[in-house]
Amino acid sequence: MKKVDVVLGLQWGDEGKGKVVDVLTPNYTVVARFQGGPNAGHSLHFGDKSFVLRTVPSGIFRDGSVNIIGNGVVVDPVSLTEELRNIADQGIPVKEKLFISKKAHIILPTHRMLDAASEAAKGKSKIGSTLKGIGPTYMDKTGRNGLRFGDVLAADFVDRYNKLKSKHQEMLSQYAGFEYDVTEYEKTWMEGIEYLKGFRFIDSEHEVNEMIKQDVAILAEGAQGSLLDVDFGTYPFVTSSNTVCAGVCTGLGVAPTKIGDVYGIFKAYCTRVGSGPFPTELFDEVGEELRRIGHEFGAVTGRPRRCGWLDLVALKYAVMVDGVTQLIMMKSDVMNDFETIKVATAYKIGGEVVDHFPYEVTDDLEPVYTEFPGWKCDICKVRRYEDFPQEFKNYVEFIERETGVPVKIISVGPDREETIIR
Repeated sequence: MKKVDVVLGLQWGDEGKGKVVDVLTPNYTVVARFQGGPNAGHSLHFGDKSFVLRTVPSGIFRDGSVNIIGNGVVVDPVSLTEELRNIADQGIPVKEKLFISKKAHIILPTHRMLDAASEAAKGKSKIGSTLKGIGPTYMDKTGRNGLRFGDVLAADFVDRYNKLKSKHQEMLSQYAGFEYDVTEYEKTWMEGIEYLKGFRFIDSEHEVNEMIKQDVAILAEGAQGSLLDVDFGTYPFVTSSNTVCAGVCTGLGVAPTKIGDVYGIFKAYCTRVGSGPFPTELFDEVGEELRRIGHEFGAVTGRPRRCGWLDLVALKYAVMVDGVTQLIMMKSDVMNDFETIKVATAYKIGGEVVDHFPYEVTDDLEPVYTEFPGWKCDICKVRRYEDFPQEFKNYVEFIERETGVPVKIISVGPDREETIIR
């Protein structure tokens, strides 16, 4: 019996999961998203084409693949409809290739308004929300008020929608001075609901487990990164779902005993979008260079990403909580021209040096760096690990020793071909 393999990010998101899943999918029949919403943006590049996938699993462009939006995902019908129509314009038979879990929750127009109102009310304490309505939707889910795709098929769906909308409007009235109008967006939202009715809504937990019994190869795809997990991330500057491997179990209905390989993706350096702790963040010309060379701007929001050196303390923590079996290093080529490359191998907190990720990352935390000589050459054309310069291999093998996990895939550029599998 095959097990479900998992691919997820090990930092604060934006690690390059989309490309990795696209590279891995020839080995899998099914790709299933297990959490998150349209705040995620997976960028795919092949040939002269580029796509940003927000909700659709990254296997959608592979021939013969089945793609599932799992019950742990929250879905904006407007965003998903736009995304699917763009993909369909490329000749992809989306209605044949994409299934939606009946238990996946739906983002309402008023969820987006609640998100905006809450973030505005926080002032300087705002968490950097993408304002896509993700948090309020998960709040309704845990509060047992939400709408799910299975509800769309009910005769009284509109009544259910209006009931929840009214509740949201009452909540919005508590935000003094906050003005909003969802009329136009609501119209587009309803059109999106009608479009999505043309897709197959499934009892995903039953179907996924039946596929497992039939030895179907399944890849579970996460969104954001492990350090944004609502339980294990840099709280409260986190997302509203479980981005770690355990989220596969609740987001797809897969038992822990059915989890196979866990592919953990990380950049050769670190980035973060929005507010929150970032121990290795660089505010100098090195940080600017990483941003410029790495084109570090959000795939969905366009926001410039904060950049810094690799944080090995945080990486080892993510490897631990995720049970990572194989590491995948992205954007190695971004650091081609640096004389010296640094890695945070410990933190100094209150004068004490610690090598574990703390309960809370505070302003008095100071990273302790280990330095490596840069490789000072273009590695974009390298296609075999043996052909990398020794300085680069030293960097990779240091990470392997420290984490105890092999780096099996190395990316040296955005295209499918710029991927070395060891």
